[in-house]
Amino acid sequence: MKLSIITINYNNAIGLEKTIKSLIEQSYQEYEYIVIDGASDDDSKAVILKNQSHISTWCSEKDTGVYNAMNKGILRSTGEYLLFLNSGDYLHDSKVLEEVILTLTGEDIIYGDLLYVDNGVKREVCVYPAILDLYYFLEHSLGHPSSFIKRSLFQDSLYSENLKIVSDWEFFFKKIVLEEVSYKHIDRIITAFGVGGISSQIDACNEERELVLHKFFPNMLCDVLKSAMYMRKQPFYEVFNDLSKTRRFQNRIKPLIVFLLKLNRCFSRRR
Repeated sequence: MKLSIITINYNNAIGLEKTIKSLIEQSYQEYEYIVIDGASDDDSKAVILKNQSHISTWCSEKDTGVYNAMNKGILRSTGEYLLFLNSGDYLHDSKVLEEVILTLTGEDIIYGDLLYVDNGVKREVCVYPAILDLYYFLEHSLGHPSSFIKRSLFQDSLYSENLKIVSDWEFFFKKIVLEEVSYKHIDRIITAFGVGGISSQIDACNEERELVLHKFFPNMLCDVLKSAMYMRKQPFYEVFNDLSKTRRFQNRIKPLIVFLLKLNRCFSRRR
């Protein structure tokens, strides 16, 4: 199986039905579809049962949060690539999978663009860059619902369940910046995403991102990266931006960061 699509849901029967409908309407139907429901007490289970013929496997049981539910989906999946399409998200049009399946050509992460929707009103399209680096991830992330991720990337680590909001950001940061996995941008809108969800809580996001930086980097380097993350329009930030794109950074400083990460992990195991 080339593609597994995972939907997590909790008490969002209307959104779940919208998500399933967008999959049923796809011109390409050769995918595995997994629904993980957190023991909802609304009509979600009825929606699942009504559409059971379109669902490969599902469960409805209590979980400990969003990423715990996603990890359950990952462990049930068999596809080469995974797409996380949470309840309320929906594929942009009926040709998305038909066109995307041709682009899944072996890169570790293949990502398209995201349409932001607010109360049913289309607001803006987030077009992601073709080049992703440390500087980019200090301020942004990838659109999780528009990213096709190789299942093999989760073999050494699932999503961190101690984080409530930014575990997908941590995953992309770790894989793309530190481990340098391969990636590719698709010039196409993949998913419509409802704004106003948990990931839009900016202050909480920044707090959790700080925790991730402290997890990966020694304190001194972590302080530099945090300064860059917060000083968006300050001269230091512009200097850091320029530095991150230089050959010296790519050839010397970035490998040093990776080395420090490995050294930090080594000492952490000993403690």
